[in-house]
Amino acid sequence: MSSQGVDRKRRRRLYAVAALILVPLAIVNAAGYAADDPGQMLGIVVSLSLAVATAAFGFVRRGVVRVLVLILAAMFALGVVEELFDRRAGERIVVVGMLWLAFTAACAAFRVQVPLPRATPPRRPVVFINPRSGGGKATQHNLAQEASDRGIEPIELGPGDDLAELVRAAVGRGADALAMAGGDGSQGVVAAIAAERDLPYACVPAGTRNHFALDLGVDRDDVVGALDAFVDGGERVVDLAEVNGRVFVNNVSLGFYASAVQRESYRGAKIRTLLATAPAVIGPGGAPPDLRWTGPYGESHRFGRAMLVSNNCYRLRSVMSSGTRPRIDDGRLGIAVVGPRPTGWQRVVPRRLWNEWSARKFEVGSAVPVPAGIDGEAATLTAPLHFRTLPGALRVRISPRHPGASPSAIRPATIPEGFRALVAIARGRELEGHPAVGST
Repeated sequence: MSSQGVDRKRRRRLYAVAALILVPLAIVNAAGYAADDPGQMLGIVVSLSLAVATAAFGFVRRGVVRVLVLILAAMFALGVVEELFDRRAGERIVVVGMLWLAFTAACAAFRVQVPLPRATPPRRPVVFINPRSGGGKATQHNLAQEASDRGIEPIELGPGDDLAELVRAAVGRGADALAMAGGDGSQGVVAAIAAERDLPYACVPAGTRNHFALDLGVDRDDVVGALDAFVDGGERVVDLAEVNGRVFVNNVSLGFYASAVQRESYRGAKIRTLLATAPAVIGPGGAPPDLRWTGPYGESHRFGRAMLVSNNCYRLRSVMSSGTRPRIDDGRLGIAVVGPRPTGWQRVVPRRLWNEWSARKFEVGSAVPVPAGIDGEAATLTAPLHFRTLPGALRVRISPRHPGASPSAIRPATIPEGFRALVAIARGRELEGHPAVGST
């Protein structure tokens, strides 16, 4: 093990020990507070539950009813705040502070650093830059000049440019590596052509949320540093997925979110548009989309207020790193359906807000064209929708100074698993052999 690996392991043990000490202390303090004033603790729990329930009720209503219910939810939430910050506020702040420190230490103990094997730098790499993406991140970081300084040809997109045509033209001129500085929709276009031509690809996080970069293990706060993937970066192979022949890197949404994405107002006012769309799709009397599909138990269904089909499975129920994909090279589609539990699942699936499973292929039928959000971009697809995974389709280059794997790659999915893993790390027997630990 290298000296850097030894230092990393030592820090990991210290973080694990800190988390294991802080959590019991916080629990003991919280239990003492609850025992001293159980009535107030019960009031906090009840007020918080009512705030969440009324907010959810108001979210799917319209007009005056929505306004009145959301005001009521705000009043319940204010009641929670008032209870928390009474004469004993100091005690509760201490408890919350210890829990926050414990959570932070646990996250640090599970921090990922993958030692990817260094790859031969390309001779004629090209980076495509969307100067408008992410509020102008590329321009703010002077990305075109930074790329030129590293021997990477920058090509900026102008209004009306066809990204796919620009990429294919660059490949025709001899480009032997492709990078994209922009949002996830643009990443999918460039990644698809890189996979088609078996060229190395680099993701430059110059978009707004950069979900693909996060799950690849690219530091989303280091836009310029991502260019070093073509200087001294390592390489890993990941999956792509497609729907009706169109490649996507993250996911395809159907139903509620897809309906919101179709609206012109979505780009400028996302929350307002989602609120306006909710009653029409998931509210009482709403018109749910016509989606027909077969579940994991071979049963046909026709329902679903919202559906998400993803390139590998998202972690949706975890406290740590929820909404990320622990793996992006598992060769599976992740499928999640929100809505009433399908008939026939009662004996095999617990009652949940949504149901999820994985598959290599998936099909959705409909009697009408289906609105979809493909990596956050609005689209309309002709049914049936054929989804399939493309295992090991993309060669990705990543800077050696970036994590190299998703933040949830080694984080346990449940609290009990987390405690067991922290104990193992504190004892120096932590996750040996796991490629995401970076102990080499």
